Amino acid sequence: MTPIIGGLQKTTNYRVVLPFYIYASLGLLLGTTLLLFSTKDLFVHYFNPHILALTHSMALAWGTMLIFGASHQLLPVLVEGKLNSDKLAYLTFGLMAIGIPFLIYGFYVFNVGAPLKIGATMINLGVLCYLLNVISTAFKNNQKNIHAWFAITATIWLLTTTFLGLLLVFNFQTPLLTNNSVYYLAVHAHLGIIGWFLLMVIGLGSRLIPMFLISKYTNNKILWLIFALLNFALISFLGFYLSGAPTYLYYIPNVMGVAAILLFGRHCYKAYKIRIRKNVDQQVTTSLISIVLMLIPFIILIVTIGAIPKAYINRMVMLYGFTIFFGWITAIILGMTFKTMPFIIWNKVYHSKAHKGRTPAPKEIFNNKVYKIMQLCYLGDLPSLSLASYYSIK
Repeated sequence: MTPIIGGLQKTTNYRVVLPFYIYASLGLLLGTTLLLFSTKDLFVHYFNPHILALTHSMALAWGTMLIFGASHQLLPVLVEGKLNSDKLAYLTFGLMAIGIPFLIYGFYVFNVGAPLKIGATMINLGVLCYLLNVISTAFKNNQKNIHAWFAITATIWLLTTTFLGLLLVFNFQTPLLTNNSVYYLAVHAHLGIIGWFLLMVIGLGSRLIPMFLISKYTNNKILWLIFALLNFALISFLGFYLSGAPTYLYYIPNVMGVAAILLFGRHCYKAYKIRIRKNVDQQVTTSLISIVLMLIPFIILIVTIGAIPKAYINRMVMLYGFTIFFGWITAIILGMTFKTMPFIIWNKVYHSKAHKGRTPAPKEIFNNKVYKIMQLCYLGDLPSLSLASYYSIK
């Protein structure tokens, strides 16, 4: 039995994890369906009801719910212990599963009353339950683990993101903030993109990619440097934006973000070079490709800051968002999901039968041909869809 299986056997009960995976797959279906039927809205502006519904479908129903499921499964591996509370995990799922449709519906019809407020409130409660579970799990086991600190910090940023979102929802009708809700969209978006998604993805990926390559490479000093760079990049961006700083100062957080991603890529490359498993499967390949895709949004920002006329800003914003949610986030989630799912199913079906005789290996219950077709369709269409998102804005 491989070290990977041995590690994943000690993780969370599948009943906790699978609902998140199933919900997230439906969220991706919803997001792509909204994209298909909202193409005319792409020609208007990124702040319109249908695009807001699409964005939150991809960010919450797809990306966040999948990461919640994966992290409930993998956090015990990272901290070398057990998940502190299955009940909090179930509560997280229930609150998020109900709150997300309210929020998406509220945005789609742009009802800034009860649907948006109920959805935003339930999502915040769900994130709070998740944060309590992550912190209690980490501090109960191995709180000094760098991967645990990525998870803790990312979840704190997520709660900050959703709480600001809650304030923005109420701010539509009651002036709680000093500016209108549209003014704070950049803050809300980057809290989620950099603080939640990028920190969490790198925290999990820096552990999982070497593990799936069966590589002993590790470098905690570099990972702490990446951790610091990303947090300082986010904090400096927030400071510059809210203080109305000159545009050229935004190069500082962008350079720090690019440096962090390059260091993460270097970390994965070194793990790849000394891997024991020479044949790299398609799922890990997709995850490695996603590292390159991470750079694209930062390059778009750098170009936008320095060389793009104001008339093209909205186009660049649309391209920026598309390359994040349909680009690197979806790529690494697809890779990691279809890499971990066979182990979850194996634990559910075959773990108790392993002592009775031969059971299929996790990779034998996975259809690699279907995955290759999906990977080719996804990667093949991504460039044309990205360009379409740019030219959609007049």
